[in-house]
Amino acid sequence: MATAAAGFGKGDLIIDSPGSTSMFVHLERDRYTLGRSSANDLAFPGDQKLSREHLVFERTTEGWTVQDLGSRNGTRVNEVRLTQVTRLAHGDQITAGNLRIRYDALGEFTEAKPHEITFFEEGFTRAVPAVSLDLKSVLETSTDVAGRPALENAQLRALVRAGQELAGHGELEKLFELVLDLSLAAVTASRGVVMTNEGDAGLKTRAIRGEGLRISTGVRDLVMSKGRSILIRDARLDQDFGFRESILAQEIRSVLAVPLQTNERVIGLLYLDSPHLVREFTTEDLNLVTVMANIAAIRIEHARLVEQEEARRMLARELERAAEIQRRLLPSMAPEIAGFDLGGYNAPCRTVGGDYYDFLPYPDGRVTVLIGDVSGKGLGAALLMSNLQACAHVLFEDPEPFETQVCRLNRSIAANCPRDAFITLFAALLDPASGELAYCNAGHNAPLLVRSDGKMEPLGATGLPLGIMRDAGYERKSCCLAPGDVLVLFSDGVTEACASNEDEEFGEQRLVAAVQQKRNHSAAKVIEGINAELVSFTRGAPAADDITLVIVRRC
Repeated sequence: MATAAAGFGKGDLIIDSPGSTSMFVHLERDRYTLGRSSANDLAFPGDQKLSREHLVFERTTEGWTVQDLGSRNGTRVNEVRLTQVTRLAHGDQITAGNLRIRYDALGEFTEAKPHEITFFEEGFTRAVPAVSLDLKSVLETSTDVAGRPALENAQLRALVRAGQELAGHGELEKLFELVLDLSLAAVTASRGVVMTNEGDAGLKTRAIRGEGLRISTGVRDLVMSKGRSILIRDARLDQDFGFRESILAQEIRSVLAVPLQTNERVIGLLYLDSPHLVREFTTEDLNLVTVMANIAAIRIEHARLVEQEEARRMLARELERAAEIQRRLLPSMAPEIAGFDLGGYNAPCRTVGGDYYDFLPYPDGRVTVLIGDVSGKGLGAALLMSNLQACAHVLFEDPEPFETQVCRLNRSIAANCPRDAFITLFAALLDPASGELAYCNAGHNAPLLVRSDGKMEPLGATGLPLGIMRDAGYERKSCCLAPGDVLVLFSDGVTEACASNEDEEFGEQRLVAAVQQKRNHSAAKVIEGINAELVSFTRGAPAADDITLVIVRRC
C-alpha cells in the first residue's frame, strides 16, 4: 500500500443515514468508493437517491480528497455542489443522496463513539481473585470447586462435548452425522436417525445408524406437530404405544424421539431406540437429548443461513458482473449528428434489466435510433435484451430496406423467445440532411414528437411486438422533424412510475410538460429535467420498472 506523507492522509468518516445509527469508517486504505451498488467499498443499496457509483474518497500526499463520479443527484461539500476533485479539511460536511458524511481528521469523534466501553486502571487487593479457573480445568472431572467435583455427571459431560463439537464451522451435511453420533453416545442407544422437515417434500433422512428403522407415525406427529419430546421406557408395557405394530414388530424396548427445535420452529426430529433392551432410557436421558437437539437445531439453522448468505453474495457478484456487461452493451454516448442533438439514458430497477436503446450511425450521415423493452424483469429479460442488441447490430448494419430489416429481426427474436415473452421495439431511421424520420413501431409505447409550437404527435404502433408471430409484417411510416422539434422515446417505466402506495401514474401529459419545459436545452438537459420530475412525482420511491429515455432534438 502506498504511504502518505507523515501527518497527512489520516482520519475517519462519520456517516449518518436516516433510520440508522452513525457509521464510523477509519480511513486505512488509499481509496473508498461509495454508492448504491454492492460493488462499492461503502454500499448503501437502500438509498435510491444515490447513484450506483456515486463518489470516491482518495488519499493523496496532501490529504484526503472527494470526487463525484457523475452521479445523478450530485454531491455537495459544505452545501456547495462538487464539480471537481476537492481536498477535504477537518470538519467538512459531505452530502450524497440521503447520507450526511463528516470528515474527522483529528479523531475528535472516534474518541467518544456511542456504546464504547472504557477500561480504567484498578488492581486486585489480593494476589488472586476469590475464584479463578481456566477452561481446561473446568472440563476436567478431577477439578474441585468449593469442595465439589466439577462435571462428575455423565450427562453434563455429554452436553459439554456436544457444545464443543457443534461450536465449529463444519459443513452442513456433516453436522447431521455429528449430531446423531453425539446423541447415540450420550445415552448408549444402538440405533438412530436424524430427519429434517423439507416442506412439501416431507421429512428427509440426513443421517442414520442401524438398519430396518420403522418409526411410529404417532411418535412422528407428536414430535413434529406439537414439538414434544417422547420417552418410552418399555414399549411392550406402554399403554399408548405398546400396541403399535411398528414398535412391536421390531422388538423395540426403549425409545427416545425429540424435536430439532429452534426458538421459532421445529425443523426436524432426532429418533433413538434400543431393540432387545440394551439399556432402558431415563428421564435424564430425555432431558439431555432434548437440550442437545435444541443446540444442534440452532447450529444447523446457523449453518443454513451461512450457506444461504454465501449463495446470496455469490449471486450478487454474478449479477453485478452481468450488470457491468449489460452496461457495456448500451452506448456510452450519443453520436454527433449535424443539426441534431441526441441523448440516451437507462436505469434498471434491479441489478440487470430488460430495456434497450441504441444509436447506429452510417457513413452517409444517417443514423438508426432504437429503443426496446423486454417483457418481464431480471436475468431472463437481461438475456433477451442482449440477444436483441446482438441481432440489431447485425441486421441494421445496412438499414435498407428498413421495414424488411425489422421483419427479419422479428423472425430472429421469435426463434429464441419463450412463448410467454415478447419485446416491444421502436426503430427509426433519421436523415439529418432532410429531417425525415422513417420508423416502425413494434408495439412499443408511442414516442412523442413535441413540435416547436408546443403541439404533440404520438408515433403509434405499426405492427405487433417482436417474438409473438414469426411472420408478422411491419409498416413503415415517416414524419419530418423541423428545427426546435423534440422527439422523446421512452419505456413504460417512465409513464407508469408511481409514488409508494399510490395508484396515480406519471403519465404522458407530465412527460410532455417536462419536455416542453426543457425543449430549448440540450438533449442531456431534457433527460435531466424528465428525471427530476419523476423523482418529484414519485417522492423518491424506488422504481418498479426499468426507466429508459432517448431524446432526438433538431437544433
